[in-house]
Amino acid sequence: MTKDSEDVTTEEWSTSRSAPPTPESPRYLFTVGDVRYEAVRELETRASGEVLLQVQRRVTGESLSGPCLVRRLPSPTEYMGRKRLAEEMQLALGLNHPGIAQIFHLEFDEVEDAPYVVMEYVDGPSLETLVTAAVVRGKPLSVAFGLYAGAEVADALHYAHTLTTPRGRPLGIIHRDVSPRHIVVGQHGEVKLLDFGSAYSLLVGREESPESLLRGDVAYVSPEYLRRVPLTPRSDVFSLGVLLVEVLTGQHLFDVQDVPPQTKESRLRPEMQPTLPLKQMEALMDTLDEAFVERAVASLPGEVKAVLHTALRLNPEERFASAAEMRDALRGASQSLASGPYGRAESAREAARVVSEGGGMRDKVEFGEAGLYPEGLEAHELVALKKV
Repeated sequence: MTKDSEDVTTEEWSTSRSAPPTPESPRYLFTVGDVRYEAVRELETRASGEVLLQVQRRVTGESLSGPCLVRRLPSPTEYMGRKRLAEEMQLALGLNHPGIAQIFHLEFDEVEDAPYVVMEYVDGPSLETLVTAAVVRGKPLSVAFGLYAGAEVADALHYAHTLTTPRGRPLGIIHRDVSPRHIVVGQHGEVKLLDFGSAYSLLVGREESPESLLRGDVAYVSPEYLRRVPLTPRSDVFSLGVLLVEVLTGQHLFDVQDVPPQTKESRLRPEMQPTLPLKQMEALMDTLDEAFVERAVASLPGEVKAVLHTALRLNPEERFASAAEMRDALRGASQSLASGPYGRAESAREAARVVSEGGGMRDKVEFGEAGLYPEGLEAHELVALKKV
């Protein structure tokens, strides 16, 4: 990675880093070969210190350009932490599936002492935003949408779970952070799984996270992950089940408000600020059974409830044996309930409609995605979005 000395002076470099980037005033990041990377919008700043940037790639000396996503990661202070980050990114670089946002490369900024992950930019809302907008409008996402999106994610997970080395050795990849924040619905209705930065691999010789460290959002982790027992692909199956309950009902599977404050200290340490308190999550997980799940999914069709009951078994051996098996069950439920075909076109229309209908409360609700509702968007423009 190099600074483009012909275009950016030291003073300009310093100034560009002090102000938020905009499309009219992009922030130069770095140059790789003949490609110059300029941030045009900060999409999100996470509690972990990670910053997501919408970036424009420009070929030096040419008018050609194209968007990508850049994740600016907190720089590990210790050697083993840097080694683990490099290994995680190496795993992610090997993933090539239409349902997974492609990782292009990892760059290290010597000026900021920070790693940057350059990846595919998916222009569309996250499932987190769609669920929020659906709750705001007072109506969950459709069952057809949930089954479609769930099957697409399950297919991507199965690909990652079964990936092997060039010599045919299983990599044993487990995502560990399947949450609405890391799933995006593109403009054409495609569903993309993001962020394999927390991925676990059984490959011997990798530097694993400290035993007490929880990677990802604890609100979506499996019981065995909280108990720190060996993980299998069925752990991601459970997480996808939790996610789908939220997508289909507008309510999270675990209601921590029903749990009194816990005085017992947890031996676990989340890497990021969880969306639900860890100690309450641990207490609720101890009460998970068939009746617990039934209360959460009671309003859903029987075919959908059957899938979720299987995915959310406390005992991993009682869940779907693979993400592919869950994918097939979701598609089977979709076919039995369908009043018509549901694919990318229908997904795109529903996502646009939900974003539009939830947009009426955008001044009161934090949607978490910069640029989703451009400044000054008027009522008639929201109506136009709804008709997309």
